[in-house]
Amino acid sequence: MQPPSSVPPDQPSTDPPKAQERRGGWTVKGSEILYENPWIRVREDRVIQPDGEGGTFGVVELGPAVAVLPLHDNGTVSLVRVFRYTIDAECIETVAGGIEEDEAPEDAARRELQEEIGLAADEWIDLGETHQMTEIVVSPVRLFVARGLRDVPSSNDPTEELSRLDVPLSEAVDWALHGRIVHAATVALVLRAAHLLEETGVPRLSEEAH
Repeated sequence: MQPPSSVPPDQPSTDPPKAQERRGGWTVKGSEILYENPWIRVREDRVIQPDGEGGTFGVVELGPAVAVLPLHDNGTVSLVRVFRYTIDAECIETVAGGIEEDEAPEDAARRELQEEIGLAADEWIDLGETHQMTEIVVSPVRLFVARGLRDVPSSNDPTEELSRLDVPLSEAVDWALHGRIVHAATVALVLRAAHLLEETGVPRLSEEAH
């Protein structure tokens, strides 16, 4: 289904604003970095708001990332069960991780899949991008489905408490719809993957071989 013509397909920008730049009804007067570490940056922009009043706008910038949903020939998918310090809870998510400098998104996806759960894939389907909290966070995540899977040695980060969880795709969809999966990029990827299989009838590699 195409979006209504009144809703243009804007491409999100992840670039910091320039002085005097117009962003919709906002005018940027300047920008200051308040905090930065290897994973996040917090900036404060001085702006003229759409109502003409001056103000500030706080933004959290995360580096670009990938999320990967491995789809096995039998219709199951591999997720991970991982403890998240930020929300003090164990979560069910897809394989995911940051894109390193000068690294292509698909290369990052291949690396994360191998490192986290010891899988390699022969086919990669790019399902586009998602942004997890557009109000105040710049957080682009590229979504991939991986097929033609095989086992390889893993080398996951010892600081991540995670384990592999294989479930039918239909069960992952149910978890995404009913709140058992709360990670936004995982919800988006699971539902896009299910839609892809339903709408396009992408065959399994085992069926393609016949």
